[in-house]
Amino acid sequence: MKKTLLIKLIGILISSCSTTQKQSDKDNDFFRYFDENNAEVSQSTFERKRSRREFLAIQGDSINQRKLIVREKRGKITNRPRLESLLEKQIGREIDSNKPIIIVYYPGKDACNSSGSATKESRKKWFGQLEERTHQIANTKPIYIYKDSEGLEKYEGVITWHKDPQEMVENLFFEHHYPCSSFVVIAKNGDYISYFGEFGKEELWEAAVIMGR
Repeated sequence: MKKTLLIKLIGILISSCSTTQKQSDKDNDFFRYFDENNAEVSQSTFERKRSRREFLAIQGDSINQRKLIVREKRGKITNRPRLESLLEKQIGREIDSNKPIIIVYYPGKDACNSSGSATKESRKKWFGQLEERTHQIANTKPIYIYKDSEGLEKYEGVITWHKDPQEMVENLFFEHHYPCSSFVVIAKNGDYISYFGEFGKEELWEAAVIMGR
């Protein structure tokens, strides 16, 4: 009887493992993966490229698609004066047309920007360092723009965020919801460098140097 019971238990375990594996395979089959050129790739290829700093993973055209994008984008806008005018009205001060416009963009609450252990003191220190060095480089400071204010409570007393005027910042520079926050630096002639997703101070400073030349 013990032998029969043991055989039954082994059978149950094998069946359970088989069911779990099938479910895992089914879950993996649910997702489709695309590289930065919008070519479909395997999950392993996707994850390998995703681990590199220059790439960011976002949702594709549907909820079961994952797509890679290049974090940094360079381009040119022809309507910087219009952008200046809208930003000036929103932030309540003039913008020097001979200096870069530096925008930190918050897309709304997500898993990236609502996690972490940062305190108000550490945020003050981080943004204080960001602004001090940015001012040394470009003689200006970032403008903080948001699409959706949910989750911004933790920045009270640290920095002031402003609503995206007529959604112009989003329409010009941020096609998708990029996790955490992003930035764009716009030169006086309209050339710009945008950086998508969570960034370090150094990335913004480097862009400010280039766009301030």
